[in-house]
Amino acid sequence: MPNVEVSTLIRRPPAEVFAAFADPAITTRFWFTRSSGPLAPGATVRWEWEVYGVGDTVLVKEFAEPERFVLAMGGGEGLAVEFRFTPREEGTVVTVTESGFSGTADEVIDYVAGSTGGYTTALCAAKALLEHGIELGAVRDKFPDNWV
Repeated sequence: MPNVEVSTLIRRPPAEVFAAFADPAITTRFWFTRSSGPLAPGATVRWEWEVYGVGDTVLVKEFAEPERFVLAMGGGEGLAVEFRFTPREEGTVVTVTESGFSGTADEVIDYVAGSTGGYTTALCAAKALLEHGIELGAVRDKFPDNWV
């Protein structure tokens, strides 16, 4: 089965970039709109994208600040998503890898395409916020016909 893997360089230190993805006070400025709490070892957290009327429950399976964390989507029964924060002289490379897809070949292809686009949009929005202080609204505005 294929995996989703997307990455980008964010010109900020690893600890700052890691915190942006673990702390909902920051993450809600570029990705989801509401969270039941921060990511922490063993935590179960509810994320919501209110403009779309959707959400997901994530279980933190691994948490090694500021290097990486691994989430089990769907409350622990779904896909695995790893976030890696690799230091570079220029800043931090953030890599998101999602695995564990199931379904028909067409279903997997559709899901992989959607996830690749979604994570790429979130990483670009994080980059704009952390490097330039700009809240792009890129995730919110990606599918305006689907707003509720």
